[in-house]
Amino acid sequence: MFVARREGFKSAMSSAVARSIFQTIAVVVPCALTFVTAGTVDFWQGWLFWTVLVLASGVTAIYLRLRDPALLARRMKVGPQAESRPQEKVIMVLTIAMFYVLAIVPGLDHRFGWSRVPPAIVIIANLLIVAAFALFIVVLRTNTFAASTITVEPGQRVISTGPYAIVRHPMYTGGLVMIFALPVAMGSWWGLIPSLVASPILIARIFDEESALIAELPGYDAYCRAVRSRLVPGLW
Repeated sequence: MFVARREGFKSAMSSAVARSIFQTIAVVVPCALTFVTAGTVDFWQGWLFWTVLVLASGVTAIYLRLRDPALLARRMKVGPQAESRPQEKVIMVLTIAMFYVLAIVPGLDHRFGWSRVPPAIVIIANLLIVAAFALFIVVLRTNTFAASTITVEPGQRVISTGPYAIVRHPMYTGGLVMIFALPVAMGSWWGLIPSLVASPILIARIFDEESALIAELPGYDAYCRAVRSRLVPGLW
C-alpha cells in the first residue's frame, strides 16, 4: 500500500511538473517571438503588455491557490491533451495557434511600422486586460467548477448567480475582451485582423460547451432559456 501511494504521489508530481512546464512554455515562447519578430527589445508596448499579462496571471493563480486549490488544479489541466472531446482538441490547437499569431503580428507591425497606436490607447488596452482578469476572478469565485476543459464534475450544479445571471459564458466575455485588447496593448492596429479570425474559434467552443452541458448537466437547458445572452448582454 505504501509503495502504491508513493507511486501515485510520484505520478501526480510528474503530471504537475509537466503541466507547469507546458504553461511556462506557453507564455515564454510567444513572448520571445514578439521581440524576435520586432527585431529589437526597444519595444515598450511589448514589455508593458507581457508584464501586465504575467502579473495578472500570477495574481489570479495566487488567489486560487489561497481560496480554491481544487479549482486551480482543474484550471491547470489545459491544452489539447487535456480535452476528452475530439472537436475540442482541434479547437484548442487552433486557439494556441491564434495566440502565437496575436503575439507575432504586433512584433512585425513594430518592426515595419505598419501602424501607430497612440500611447494613451495602448495604456487603455492594457487596463482592459487587467479588467478582463478581474472578471475572471469574479467568475472563478462564483463558479468553483469553471475548469479549463469542457467537463462535468461529480456534484457539479448549474450556476446562475453573479455574472452568470447576465451572460451564460462570462469567462469567455473576458476572453473576447482580451482577444481584441491584446494587439492594441502592443501598439498594433493590424493585429486586430487575427483577433477577428480568433473570434469564431471562441464561438465554436461556446457552442460545443453548451451542447455538452445540456446533455450532461441537469438544469442547464432551463438555465439557457432563462439567460438568453451567451457572451454580450442584450446582443448575443
